[in-house]
Amino acid sequence: MQRAETPEEKIKRLREEIRRHDYNYYVLANPEISDYEYDMLVKELEELEKKYPHLITPDSPTQRVGSDLTREFPPVEHRVPMLSLANTYSEEELLDFDRRVREGLNGESYEYVTELKIDGVSVSLIYKNGYFVQAATRGDGKVGEEITNNVKTIRSVPLLVNLEKLPEILRPEFEVRGEIFMSVEAFEKLNEQRALNGEKTFANPRNLTAGTLKLQDPKIVAQRPLDIFTYFLLGPESYESTQFDDLNYLKAAGFKVNPHFKLCKNIEEVLAYCREWERKRDSLPYEIDGVVIKVNSTVQQKKLGTIAKSPRWAVAFKFKARQAKTKLHKITWQVGRTGTLTPVAELEPVFLAGSTISRATLHNIDEIRRKDIREGDTVIIEKGGDVIPKVVGVVLSERRPDSKPVEPPELCPVCGSPVFNPADEVAIFCVNSQCPAQIKGRLIHFASREAMDIDGFGEALIEQFVDLGYLKTFPDIYELKNHRDELIKIERLGERSVDNLLASIEKSKEQPFHRVLFALGIRFVGAGVALKLAHRFKNIDALINADAQTLEETPDVGSKISESILKYFADEHNRQMIEKLREAGLKFEEETSSATGKLEGLSFVLTGTLSSMSRNEAKEKIIALGGKFVSSVSSKTDYVVVGENPGSKYDKAKKLGVKTVGEEEFLKLIEE
Repeated sequence: MQRAETPEEKIKRLREEIRRHDYNYYVLANPEISDYEYDMLVKELEELEKKYPHLITPDSPTQRVGSDLTREFPPVEHRVPMLSLANTYSEEELLDFDRRVREGLNGESYEYVTELKIDGVSVSLIYKNGYFVQAATRGDGKVGEEITNNVKTIRSVPLLVNLEKLPEILRPEFEVRGEIFMSVEAFEKLNEQRALNGEKTFANPRNLTAGTLKLQDPKIVAQRPLDIFTYFLLGPESYESTQFDDLNYLKAAGFKVNPHFKLCKNIEEVLAYCREWERKRDSLPYEIDGVVIKVNSTVQQKKLGTIAKSPRWAVAFKFKARQAKTKLHKITWQVGRTGTLTPVAELEPVFLAGSTISRATLHNIDEIRRKDIREGDTVIIEKGGDVIPKVVGVVLSERRPDSKPVEPPELCPVCGSPVFNPADEVAIFCVNSQCPAQIKGRLIHFASREAMDIDGFGEALIEQFVDLGYLKTFPDIYELKNHRDELIKIERLGERSVDNLLASIEKSKEQPFHRVLFALGIRFVGAGVALKLAHRFKNIDALINADAQTLEETPDVGSKISESILKYFADEHNRQMIEKLREAGLKFEEETSSATGKLEGLSFVLTGTLSSMSRNEAKEKIIALGGKFVSSVSSKTDYVVVGENPGSKYDKAKKLGVKTVGEEEFLKLIEE
């Protein structure tokens, strides 16, 4: 007579059986049992664990969806930075990458591994003794956010792996990196359901995936069909392998790996792979936007090393923008923060490059006339960089015989005020500064990242606050704290969200004068000009009192910009608003520094990538110290700052005999 199973043995058997079915279904896409039979196994396990709670373990299939909300996403420092890949857009650029690899390896033989570039969200997974213990986003590459509870809900992420299939050196602890995504079919089904429920639909699978991973309730995450392909295995410093072997180790241990990776002996095989998958990309059930090419040997990868934000041993080959044909039903006109009317094509919805496109910008009336775009036309649309949709042409053979050229509106479509078209400009403007569309646009610009950088104060929330009557001008933002009790009652906000927003608003008062000046939204005054004006005039009062000649003594400020600045400050309402912002605590004076002026009269060009700061940060530092930041090299250039992967500007500097400095020398120049 066979001995009866103990509860512990039965629970262990059920877990192993469910894990096997999870692997067959979610990784191999080859289920052995029906959904009902699977559900019965899970139900049996749940009942046993409920009866014997002391036997519940973190790796149990029942623990994939926690009951607690994730109140915050703590920072996680990556042991090895999660670098982004440099992009190539042509076969010539790939050949150039191969040349750099060949030179970097000093004649050693090498191979490549090619993999499809999944259009998803990168994630880091940590395993200890085979158990999944932590997941983190890429973040800025050095520090990400922990999203363990949400990633646990993804059935293709194993909670326990087969350590025997991995090299012994990895078994105590290893890291796996992958791309979380959603299939096109799952995305479309979810959007269809949301539309039926009267909910807002999502733009594309990648945006939906990224938003889902940041949700605070894992139960909602579990309802969304996220998936993963793993592509990188990271062990201790002494671990040596190949990318090809690592992908096979991952597969053997129970991870989901994209099946289309290939070992290539040379760059010609890489090019053939890229051509093949650019042709076949639409045959896949998920979105890809290119191919990733990696040097196979991890020893050679270490030898090649990394630059500022990307490895020298890997590159991404980006596919050309995809096009689609659809019907243009109507042309509508949007009003921006400065009153500019922009024509928008209202299209028959068409799925293109990961999202359903129903609208595309037409830029201006001259562009419409140049391309002879008309309502009712069949048009060709393209996603520039696979992001922004635009109309690139008209199928004239399908044009209706009664079609008529487009005429610009005579009245603002939002407020009904007259519009005007300055003689020297293409743009058409609404003359009413109190037009609701302009109010919303100005506030959105003011709160944006490059301006006051008010975290959490996005377009939707600003529009809602304007519609509810809380916002009309910039100073109203700093009065929101007086309406806290009312704001927390607004649907989908609540106490925590409102307090976080008010804290971000308060923090924005620390932004320097040039950011505040840019935030005001003076026409033609971009971030760079605002920085130069702040450095030149030191405070808002000096700027307000400056005449055209004085303004035009500022680098990059011509008559068009000076005229706009004078017109802005001549308006009494604008001056009153500035006073209110000053009273609220915003900075209208440049902070003095002992180093100010140390680069006076010197011009700088930047080529390549710096590891210690972004291009914009370098520009701000140069201008703040009195220097001039220019875009092209000439014999009058004083310094060319050379980062990693410099372009043709470096060659031109050498040809002209212009002084070049590396990042370290540049940092010494700008040190205070």
